[in-house]
Formats: sequence, C-alpha cells, structure tokens
Amino acid sequence: MNNQINRFDFLRLLFAGAVAIYHAVFLSNLIPFSPFENALTTGAELAIQGFFVISGCLVLGSLIRSETLGHYGEKRIRRLYPAYVIVILIPALIALLLTGQAGKVLAYVIPNLGFLNFIEHSLPGLFEGHRHNAVNGALWTLKIEVMFYIALPMIWWMMKRASKLQIPLIILMMIMGEIWRYYFLNIYTGGYAEHLSRQLPGQIGYFAAGMALWLNWEKIKSPKLWWLGLGLALTLLSLWQDELRIVRPAGLAFIIAWVAFAKGPKLNAARYGDLSYGIYITHFPIIQMCVALGLFAVSPLVGYGASFILTLIASYALWHLVEKRALLPSSHYRKTS
Repeated sequence: MNNQINRFDFLRLLFAGAVAIYHAVFLSNLIPFSPFENALTTGAELAIQGFFVISGCLVLGSLIRSETLGHYGEKRIRRLYPAYVIVILIPALIALLLTGQAGKVLAYVIPNLGFLNFIEHSLPGLFEGHRHNAVNGALWTLKIEVMFYIALPMIWWMMKRASKLQIPLIILMMIMGEIWRYYFLNIYTGGYAEHLSRQLPGQIGYFAAGMALWLNWEKIKSPKLWWLGLGLALTLLSLWQDELRIVRPAGLAFIIAWVAFAKGPKLNAARYGDLSYGIYITHFPIIQMCVALGLFAVSPLVGYGASFILTLIASYALWHLVEKRALLPSSHYRKTS
C-alpha cells in the first residue's frame, strides 16, 4: 500500500481544514446560530466522521502489516502521542506562568494526558469569558480514536475466525453503533446523554465502513462513478432524516473511495509534511488566542487570517520538529514527505 497512489492524505487535510474553519466561525462568535454557522457545524461533523472512516481503513492495514501487537501499538503511539503531549503541555505551561495555580493546571494536565478531556477542558487564566472556554475542544475525538486502536485487534481476531462473515459483521457494527447513539439521544434520561452518544460504540459504524474499504482494497482502486452518486445520495438521506443516519457510514465510505482513487491529479498533500494532524490538534487553541488578543474585534479578516496562518506555521513546525522525528523510518508519512 505504501507505494499505491491515493488521495487519503489530501482527504485528511481537507477534513482537518473543514473542522478548523467551523471552529474559527464558532469561537469568533461573529455570526452565532446563523444558517452559515449551522451549515459549517454539519460540515465539521461529516469531516470528523470521514476521519473515522479513513482511520478504520488505514489502521486496519497497519495492524495487518504489523509483525506483532507490540509493533502495532508502537506505531500508533509514535503517530499520535508525541504531538498530542506538546499541545497539552504548552497551554498548561502558559497558564501556570500567568496564574501560578499549579493545582488547577495539574487538574487539567493529568486527565488530558490520558485523553480524558471531558474531566477538565479549561485552564485558569486562559480563554475565560469566551463563547467556549475550552483550551482545545477538538481533542475529544482522539479518545475515540485511541479506544478504536485498542479494540481493533480483538475485532480483527473475531473477523478472521469468521472470514466468510466479515461484511455481515461490519454491517452489524454499523447497526450497533446507531442503536447506541439512538438510545442515549432518545431513550436515556440520565446526564451527559449527548456526550455518551458520541463515544466509540456510537461511532463504530464509521470505523467499520473504513475497515470494509481495506478488505476490498483491490476493488476500490478502480472506482466507478456511481459510487460517488450513491455515496452522496446516502449521505444526503442521512442528513434529511435522522432515522436514516444508519446509512451515513456507507455513504461516506463510497465518497471517500471514489475521491481517493478516481482518475485525475495525484494531489500529494503530504509532500511537504503531513500537516493534517497538526492542523487538527493546534487550530483550536490558536483561534482562542486570536479571540483573546482581540484580533477578530479589529477585523474578521485579521482574526481569520492570523488564525489560519499561525495554525499552518504551528502544524509545519510540529510535523518537522516532533511528529516526523517520532515515526519509524518505514512509516508511510515519512516516505511521502
């Protein structure tokens, strides 16, 4: 696969950009609850789900190619954790220098280093009074990613034992994910219903759809135009009626497969570094900083421009100084860049 030309890196960059644009509009609070902001909310949700589809595909491939479970785990840690630690510790250090409140800073750092962002998402002295006072509200998806990484070896072990039932098992995961989500949003009466609905069982259908792409890798390298039409139709149906949301993972998978392998320019988005992960994990605090500095009050153009330029600079630096150095020499991302 490493030598196979595809546009997964481009799609990941596109999805990261969509989430960053949404957060810039949301956090700047310039047009709250407007139709445009609502449309961006939907776009960001689809982008995150697209991320999960691509992860399901590529991480299953990583697991299958790994010599041992330890090798698989090492690759996942190297790819995810070093940059993640940086984006947790830098704001924490700034908050400590500004306020000296070591206890509150540690109350943020300790759970966040373990991906438990929901325990504490704010730091003293940072972004207080903002529309959303979270330091990095984009990180909630990484806990779901990590949970999938942990669960995948067991899922794959079961699928290998029932090789003729792999596609039915994938469909079953899609159904189970939607049942989980529906239960917490429509039946469950306790607290944190929306938060619980978004956890891994509620997202497993997207990872499962990505796994289906990997299992049909040779087929998807020759995409048909009707895949794009079917994918768009299923995705639009899921947006039109919430009861039809169960078809969205399949819809996104068809779209992603077509875009990744359709004839056309290569779009090697990782030629100068795989910036998608860096953009995803750095944009939120950078936008919050621009809001705190009053750049959006000076001019929306100044605020948005500064946010995106600083995010690109931070992502480029994070890739070359941290991410790339942490990867194994055989990593696809190092070879591509």
